Amino acid sequence: MADYERTTVLTLSDIWARTDEILTTRGELAMSRDGHHERTYSGGEGTVVVEVHRHGNTTIVGARTDRLRTSKVDSVVRYLMNQLPYQPGDPPRE
Repeated sequence: MADYERTTVLTLSDIWARTDEILTTRGELAMSRDGHHERTYSGGEGTVVVEVHRHGNTTIVGARTDRLRTSKVDSVVRYLMNQLPYQPGDPPRE
């Protein structure tokens, strides 16, 4: 029910590493589907579909949840997006 999008300088492997760590630990979700450009994470808090696409020097990261923006899973997705730097050297945000 909520969509998020972020542009980042991280590579696909860096994005997937951060996504796996944050959604499995903070979000208490498990990966239920794995693809090169899309992964699905599901659990008691809901379901998140994350898509990544590289375009030149940047990567577009999109996330869709099946919960309201006030849910725990949505706050975890917002946290994840804030951990993806726009430019090299950008500090993580809370």
